[in-house]
Amino acid sequence: MDNQRHFLFLQSVCSPFFQRLADRLSAAGHRVHKIHFNGGDAAYWRGHPASSWRRDAALLPAFLEERARTLGITDQILFGDQRPVHKPAVALGKRLGIRTHVFEEGYFRPSWVTLERGGVNTCSRLPRDPDWYRRVGAGLPDYGDGLAFDGSFFKRGLHDVVYHVACSADWLRYPGYRSHATVSAAAEYIGFLRRSTRVKAQERIDAAVIAGLAAQATPFYFLPLQLNSDAQIREHSSFADMTEVMAFVMASFAAHAPADARLVIKNHPLEMGASDYPQIIGQLQQQHGLAGRVDYLETGDLMILLSHALGVVTVNSTVGGLSLQLGCPTITLSDPIYNIAGLTFQGRLDDFWRDAIAPDAGLFRAFRNTVIHTTQVNGGFYSDAGIALAIDNSMRFLLPDRSPLESLL
Repeated sequence: MDNQRHFLFLQSVCSPFFQRLADRLSAAGHRVHKIHFNGGDAAYWRGHPASSWRRDAALLPAFLEERARTLGITDQILFGDQRPVHKPAVALGKRLGIRTHVFEEGYFRPSWVTLERGGVNTCSRLPRDPDWYRRVGAGLPDYGDGLAFDGSFFKRGLHDVVYHVACSADWLRYPGYRSHATVSAAAEYIGFLRRSTRVKAQERIDAAVIAGLAAQATPFYFLPLQLNSDAQIREHSSFADMTEVMAFVMASFAAHAPADARLVIKNHPLEMGASDYPQIIGQLQQQHGLAGRVDYLETGDLMILLSHALGVVTVNSTVGGLSLQLGCPTITLSDPIYNIAGLTFQGRLDDFWRDAIAPDAGLFRAFRNTVIHTTQVNGGFYSDAGIALAIDNSMRFLLPDRSPLESLL
């Protein structure tokens, strides 16, 4: 391990997480520096050196290289490797030999966050060889669910508001900045509040639908929706949005699923309601002759759905990992880290409806323990307790010359 490293911080989640992580690294004798791209970045950074980028994105790579060389950067830390301001940094890290530490939401939630070197999700270096997981996983402990902590949604929302209020003057202070978000924060808040009212009214209805499916042992397949704004959809799939996903899945279901089976579609809990999914699903039902065979849910107990479904169809949601853990046959429509022979169905969606098989429980156990050991940090990004836990557990990933995954590859 180097005696002293110089960590460059780029964009974080909307919380004090990077600030407190920098405090810890600085206290341990390492140097830290941050680049602000907007007012929210600056609002959550105090007491450490920083630079600001205010110009056009086309000039950013040269600026990043100048900062890296002038400051002697050895490591860079960022949240999400697909943000426009992060892509040139990741490329620069590869070229200059700078360690790039990428945080992301956890592969296994709610008690874990992801921390990998070089990239996450489709850009992860995690192998797709089932025998590698069986071999490596045999020597690892069973990680379970990790230590629990307060994951207050209110705290997360409050930090998000503070961050975006601080961005309100970006047109003047950071004129070159273009957010990775597909809609403005204000539009997102309004949409989410509107949907919250509808969701509250829908809870009893959805619970009754789920209870009926379980009690009557109704054969059904489950499609959990993701956010249209999710980089997993925009960057790592062939679909433009969830409307395209539903159209593809419902067409296949109509043509190839057992005639007595139903399709259950559940909205994402953080969806802001910009798309009228009930209307879209109604049109698709009519188009494919599926009237009376599709249930749409705004809310509902995910565990009950996964425990009773004949199979799960997902693009690349983390729900797929939970589905595998519960032994439910699963197919992915892109290539997430768990798309491995023996875990997910490796054939066509048209064949999945009748030929799906349950995942190998032993392989999944080895896979889960290996992924947690090599890429997962017990903790969170938003509550004080979650942040403290995540910072403590990040050190074994950040400070060694080789990450836990690199040591096993």
